Amino acid sequence: MTTLSADHPLASGRTASSPLVRAYQGERQVVTPVWFMRQAGRSLPEYRELRVGTRMLDACLDPATASEITLQPVRRHGVDAGIFFSDIVVPLKLAGVDVEIVPGKGPVFAEAVRTAADVDRLTAVDPASFGAEVFAPIQEAVRLTVAELGATPLIGFAGAPFTLAAYLVEGGPSKDHIRARTLMHADPAAWSRLMAWTADLSGAFLRAQVLAGASAAQLFDSWAGALSLHDYAALVAPASARALSHVRDLAYEIPQAPTVDGFEPPIDAVLRNVPIVHFGVGTGELLKAMHEVGADAVGVDYRIPLDEASRRLGHVVPLQGNVDPAMLDAPWPVLEAHVLDVLDRGREAPAHVLNLGHGVPPETDPTVLTRVVELVHGWRPE
Repeated sequence: MTTLSADHPLASGRTASSPLVRAYQGERQVVTPVWFMRQAGRSLPEYRELRVGTRMLDACLDPATASEITLQPVRRHGVDAGIFFSDIVVPLKLAGVDVEIVPGKGPVFAEAVRTAADVDRLTAVDPASFGAEVFAPIQEAVRLTVAELGATPLIGFAGAPFTLAAYLVEGGPSKDHIRARTLMHADPAAWSRLMAWTADLSGAFLRAQVLAGASAAQLFDSWAGALSLHDYAALVAPASARALSHVRDLAYEIPQAPTVDGFEPPIDAVLRNVPIVHFGVGTGELLKAMHEVGADAVGVDYRIPLDEASRRLGHVVPLQGNVDPAMLDAPWPVLEAHVLDVLDRGREAPAHVLNLGHGVPPETDPTVLTRVVELVHGWRPE
């Protein structure tokens, strides 16, 4: 167990009692916390103005820019958390992989990883050997951000091992990830080495963010929905567990309550781990397996109702989600009814953080997101 430094937002008490952190730990809040995946980005005019002439990965790796982009939606919408502005492929870039994000297409790699020899060349660079300088821009961006956020927690972010591996094998975006799914069966040994490497890279990236001040960590598996439950459990889940092990040992102390009028407090000081959220797209059939890799809370996409997701998880796991992003462009009465339905279904879980069932579409009107936040904060169960 590694205890966070005394000035960390969790250890110092700034964010430990925030609605978001407590909800992730399974404590239902009177006011449901809310934030949005991809809340920082193209839907905001201030983001588009800031990004003029700057490539995506350059923006991610410039501490001042990444911090400002992270803070923009918190200021505008009044959400209950910032999500660190980054991209799934940033740790690959930091590890020396030749990748660029092409506008309108996504990450494109100079060379795909298709053979055992390709895997060996890639994994010759051991993430455990990285010096502090590798993640220095990331940690500086986190420090700048948490200094501005105050009592609002920052969520660290990383792509899950399978999603990174799928990008590497495909050489870019793919609809079915068939080359990655072929490699996992055609050469299990090479696949295992690749997954161990992406797991350690993602884990190190997440750990760097938490140590610098993030109050929670989210592992995002964009492409896990392409897998069967069997393949996920046997060939992917162990790597996701390995990635999360890099942050699973990080803890902070909840101080002992003071003695009042001669009465001793009911408990001694306790250690709590940094809360971990695991989210995947199209993963309704994988929810239990995704929780079991070491997550405290599970994100649910828009394809499955929250009450059904809670049932599949035994009604014991805090949930995050799952407003359909398509609804954000619907007439307000339609969107309002949908959000209220999601809130009501979320009551089946021990705690609930409202979010989208995927990211904010770039064409979304920002005033709609602000209005959703106000609706959620004003809602109370009957």
